[in-house]
Amino acid sequence: MKILVIEDEPKAGEYLRTGLTESGYVVDLACNGKDGLHMAHEFRYDLILLDVMMPEMDGWDVMRQLDKSAGVPVLFLTARGTLEDKLKGLELGAEDYLVKPFSFAELLARIRVALRRGSQQRADDMLRIADLEIDVPKRRVVRGDQRITLTNKEFALLQFFVQNQGQVLSRSLIASRVWDMNFDSDTNVVDVAVRRLRQKIDEPFAKRLIQTVHGVGYRCEAEA
Repeated sequence: MKILVIEDEPKAGEYLRTGLTESGYVVDLACNGKDGLHMAHEFRYDLILLDVMMPEMDGWDVMRQLDKSAGVPVLFLTARGTLEDKLKGLELGAEDYLVKPFSFAELLARIRVALRRGSQQRADDMLRIADLEIDVPKRRVVRGDQRITLTNKEFALLQFFVQNQGQVLSRSLIASRVWDMNFDSDTNVVDVAVRRLRQKIDEPFAKRLIQTVHGVGYRCEAEA
């Protein structure tokens, strides 16, 4: 696991780098907000520890300019401990907010929790079945080496299928989850949408992913 520490106070930065390294993490240290933001954009990190009070670019500005789509959890480490500051940090998208001075054991515990959450979030962001992959944040669908372009509703329908792969999904359940409304039983809007989706993700390929369960609805699973 690789951690970026953005801390302008030299002793505090070295303390964090040494302690985290001894705890088994790979650590990069940036001594100001601008360098930290640059490193966060250029390299891949599993977690960022971010101070607030820094010259030139403070932690708030760094947080605002981070690439949120990367899904990297950020922990604020700061002497600013008012409720307003904590709420501001969390509203900007931080995973956690730890006020200085703090116990290093508590920091390690919070890091482990944030990394577990981050790993789960990244797993939820990437959905797979057979040779089809869905990058949910980027709304990108690829099957094999072919990029597939879907409408917003087709994407939502496919995402729902893959999240519930192997389960038989009734037409009424699909309608309520994907369209967020109930359709009359004689409305064929679900069947039409599934047919259009199949034309893009199934028909050009050897194995079909969306199976019809006659009299009930559909099931998403890789064809044997």
